This record gives sequence, C-alpha cells and structure tokens, in this order.
Amino acid sequence: MPMRKRRTRGARLPYGTLVAAATAALLATLVTPAGAQPEPPATAGSAARPVSLAPAVRESRPVHSYADALRESVWVDTGLDGDADGRTDRVAVDIVRPRETAAAGRKIPVIMDASPYYACCGRGNESQKKTYDTDGNPVQFPLFYDNFFVPRGYAFVAVDLAGTNRSDGCDDVGGRSDVQSAKAVVDWLNGRARGYTTRTGDTRSRATTWSTGNVGMIGKSWDGTIANGVAATGVEGLKTIVPIGAISSWYDYFHSQGAPLYDADPSWLSGYVNSPEAQARCGAVQDRITAGTPYSGDRTPAWTERDHVRNAGKVKASVFVVHGQQDLNVRANQFGQWWDALGAQGVERKIWLSQTGHVDPFDFRRADWVRTLHRWFDHHLLGYENGIDREPVADIERAPDRWTTDRQWPPRGTAGTTLRPAPGGVSGPGVLGRKAPAPGSTATFTDDPGLGELDWAARIDAPTPEKAGFVTRPLSRDLRISGSSKVTVTATPTTATAHLSAVLVDLGPDTIRDYGAAGEGITTLADRTCWGASTPGDSACFKETEANTTDVGYTVVSRGWADLGTWSDPRKGRPLTPGRAYTMTLDLAATDHVVPAGHRLALIVGGTDKDLLDPPSTTPTLTLDLARTSARVPLVGGAAAFGRATSGPYPAVPSFTPAAPSLSGAVPPAAVAGPRLPGFGAAR
Repeated sequence: MPMRKRRTRGARLPYGTLVAAATAALLATLVTPAGAQPEPPATAGSAARPVSLAPAVRESRPVHSYADALRESVWVDTGLDGDADGRTDRVAVDIVRPRETAAAGRKIPVIMDASPYYACCGRGNESQKKTYDTDGNPVQFPLFYDNFFVPRGYAFVAVDLAGTNRSDGCDDVGGRSDVQSAKAVVDWLNGRARGYTTRTGDTRSRATTWSTGNVGMIGKSWDGTIANGVAATGVEGLKTIVPIGAISSWYDYFHSQGAPLYDADPSWLSGYVNSPEAQARCGAVQDRITAGTPYSGDRTPAWTERDHVRNAGKVKASVFVVHGQQDLNVRANQFGQWWDALGAQGVERKIWLSQTGHVDPFDFRRADWVRTLHRWFDHHLLGYENGIDREPVADIERAPDRWTTDRQWPPRGTAGTTLRPAPGGVSGPGVLGRKAPAPGSTATFTDDPGLGELDWAARIDAPTPEKAGFVTRPLSRDLRISGSSKVTVTATPTTATAHLSAVLVDLGPDTIRDYGAAGEGITTLADRTCWGASTPGDSACFKETEANTTDVGYTVVSRGWADLGTWSDPRKGRPLTPGRAYTMTLDLAATDHVVPAGHRLALIVGGTDKDLLDPPSTTPTLTLDLARTSARVPLVGGAAAFGRATSGPYPAVPSFTPAAPSLSGAVPPAAVAGPRLPGFGAAR
C-alpha cells in the first residue's frame, strides 16, 4: 500500500532520501589519493557512522572488514553439456563480499574476473593461484581486486571457465562454452540462472538476496577476451567491461588475413588449461577444435563463433580498453578493430595505450591505474557522478612513464593520408612520399624466414635482398600517426605460395620500453606496496616494478601480415600462379605514435616476419608494382601535416646505432618465442 505523507513543522527529507544518504555515507566519501600504503582493516563496528547529507557521493570508501568478509563457493549451471556426460555443466564461482552489507540486507554490485588460469598457471606478475582451506572454502583470490574493492562495498567473483580448476565441462578456447561459462554467472547474479551450493547437489544458492545485478567484468588476455565475448552477447546486467591486452577475434590471434601466426594451433590450449579430470574426458572437444580451425587460415564457422567484433552492435556495457602497443602476443590489431566497431555502435569507451608488451597496467602505472579503475567502477556500478565520463577518453604513453591525453581517440583532425613508395637512388632505399612513381616502377625482394622486422629496419639504408624499403626525408616537424593503417600492394610471385609483411618504422634514436626483453617493458623489484586490506591467506601487497628501457636507433610502429593467396577471398586462400600480378590490402595494427622532427618514417614490405609469422611452403621472390602500391596512414592533421613535416629545414639528429629490442635474446618473452599462451608473458 502507498505510504502516507507525514505532517511536519519544517522541511524534512523523505524517508527514502535519508536511507540513500545513510548508505552513501557508509560506502563513500572522498579518500586519500591511492598511495602505496596498507589500509588498516575496518572493523564490523566501523560501519555505524554519523550520517552526513552535505557532500555528494563521489568515491566509495574502505569501511568494511576484509578479514570478516564472507567467502563462499557456488556452482552455476551453464545449460550446456560440453563434456557429454549426460548432465549440464556447472562452473565454479568463488565469491568474497562484505559481511556488513549481508547482515544489513543491502545489495551490492559485483566485479568479476572469469579465467581459465586460476589453477593451471596463475594470474598477475607473481602468478597467483586460487587457494582453499581444508573444507574447500576459498582463501586466496589472485590480484588486488578483492583486497581493494570488497572493503569499499563491492563483491568480487572469480569464475573458473568450463573444464578448468573446479568446473565441469571442457574449455573450448574462446567458443560458446568459454563465453557461456561467464554469461551464466551474470545471469545468476540477476536471478536468471540456477546456482547450487555444491558441484553435484540440489541445494540452491540465490544471488539476488545480496547482488544488485550490476556487474563489471575485468581481466587480462584470455580473461579480458571472455569479458569482450560476454559483452557481445548483450546480456542484461553487465554494466561495464575492462579488457586488458584482450582478444576480440580468435581468428586474428592465430592468423592474419590467411597467414598463420607462429604456431597457429588453438587445440593444445584447451588441454593446457583443462583440469586433470577434464583432460581425460575432453579429447573429443579438442578434436572438434582442430577440425574447425584449420592451419590453412581458411575462415570457418568455428572462427565466426569466436569473433566478437561482428557482435559489437549487441554491446550494452561501457568498455575501458587497455593494451600494449608493442604486445606481440595479443597484438594491437585486436584492440583496434574492437575499438572501431564499438565506436560505430555508439558504445561509451575509454582507452589506455602503453609502450609495453603484454603487461597489466597494475605493473606499468600502478597508482594511476588503481585510482582510475576505482573511479570507473564507482561510476558504472554504483552510479556515482565523479566526472570520469567527462574526462579525456585516451591516455597514451609517449615515452617510458610519460603520458599524454586526448579528448577523443583517434583525435579530431585525424585523416587517412595516402603515401606512395617510389624508387630511390642506386645504393639507397626507396622514397616514401605523396607523389606517385612513374608507371613501370618496381621493387623486388626474396622471402628469408631467418630475418624479421628488426633486421629489415636495421638495414633500411642498404639495398638488401629480403625486403623493399621506402623512407621519407628527415621530418621538419613532428608527425603523429593515430589509428589503423592499410597497405595495398600489387605483387607478382615466382611460386604458388607467398606471405607478405608490411611494417611502419620510426627511423631515429630513442629510448623506449624494452618490449622484447623478458619483462616486456618492466622490471620486477623486491619491494612491495599494498593496495587494500590483507588476511594471512590473501595479501594485498605486491612487488613493485619499474620501466625497463633500452636505447634504439629505430622503432617498429605498426605491423600487418597476409597470405597473398587470399587476395580475392579473405575467407579462403588459393594457390597463386607464378608470374601473375595480384593486388591485396594488408591491415596494419592500430597505433598512436609521434615520429619526431629529424626522424624519418619508413614503409617496409617483406615476406616472413621471423618469430611472428610462419613461412610459406615455398621461398618466393616477389616483385612489387610501385605504381599500384600505397599506404593509407591515419595522420593527425592529414595530408597537410605530412606536407609540412616533409618540407623546410629539419633538425640534426645524433648519428649512432644502438642495439634494437631483441625478439630472440637469451630469455625470449613468451609473446614471441612459442608456443604462445594468451595471458602468458612477463606478467600474466
């Protein structure tokens, strides 16, 4: 029945407003900027604080006891029977949430990380795994999310994908089972799926008694890929996702326009992450993965199932993308195509782009990351008007630990600009500019699988046989590339198979993060800093890191690869006719890079990119028709900016030849020394 109004002598706030204000005072006031100090654990009694109606709620505060938090496990029915045992699979869901909100009957939002790595491999820079007590109750949740956010009034949920750790079923490497593993949990948190207190029992567990249904998914690499996949289902209740170094299309993880990318076989990944029990029962699933994802690079229904970009129109959640521009495991084309597709659908987006390889922002920009993530979740899951939605969309790392921002990304005024290669002098490289070469101009190279992009860049000024290189004159002004480039080639092969690589290179001295070293741009230190509250079994203190840098004479800015046999049909490769010219366009990975004044911009076209692209079955020589070859590069300021940068006097640049970032050093990173595993690298 409706509540009757109460007569009062003065102005009085409605009862609902008082309740909301009390909750706000309990969960939020401004906190001291996130620093590297442990937070004292809150006591149960600390929840009872005086109500203040003055300031607007802007930031959740650590007022709940982490030590006393409720820790439980639930098994959620996915509705699938991936292991064909005659019953639907249940996935294990480990939960930690404040005891105080449960006692008060208040509902709270959820931060969720769904992963295949909780038992086999670990998460984060220190490879943390889930741990349990003797009764099977969760003790340690990897990473800092639980330590930091549970005291602030959130639940943290860690989901074992089907077939992994304590879940039923079989992992299917990004397929329906992977995505449904996490989507079913979002449904359960909103009362649409069934959860049980045990793996095989019938006692139900209902999340709607404590969950608001507002879910934010987060995760690096495979975990972030699951977040992308669940968002692409359009599931209700998923309010935001934070994919870090994540895959948006599994085809593009293993292939690039038909060309196999270093050990292009997804089936072994299923066996790697499956639990011992799942390994014994999931052989048929692995066989289906192998059959459906041929090494040839042909696009099949299995790849379509694992393509989240095509379903960007279903995404209802906001998306905060984080990616390393030098990530050679989950390469930068993964975030670029996802970002563009989301933008076309009007999805709210934010992006951080670092100079690192496959590294979590907690390990390259820790304090700013924790602060920003905190505000992002507060806004999207608690509804706090903290202004993060009105701030610059993009943070870009320009040099190690030096960041800039943009109101939008790519920035306003960016335009695709056509650059054309042309013959140069007899003993030097070709020329890269706006002027088309004379008809009949050509360049020739022979595939050498023993060399790659760094070798090509190092020998750009010499006419070596394994690549065709083209350079601008030294720039008189900085020139900024922002977005995804395309390189169109017309090539005549001498054999029936041929692979192509195209790279953009900044030629000039610089100090960069050493993305090719074991840490992929970071060095892990001995000192620890703490980000939240701890228990004896789950510490909030993690090893600090610092930038690992190297001096270079050139920097590869963007890369793209293709099988020339897909020139007419991107879904299926065909044998080539030696001596016939073929035209195709290579998609290069998204980037944001400033080529400084005094440096040169280079376009290099070659064959096999060593350690990144598998070679073709033959050793072709290819002749490029330069009059029908060009690069379409997104330049801030467009063609006019290129014209200004390639005219007038230019500054002198010191002449030296420092070491390049090695992709095959004494301790090669997992990103480039296979077999690869999404999530592996210096920091999982």
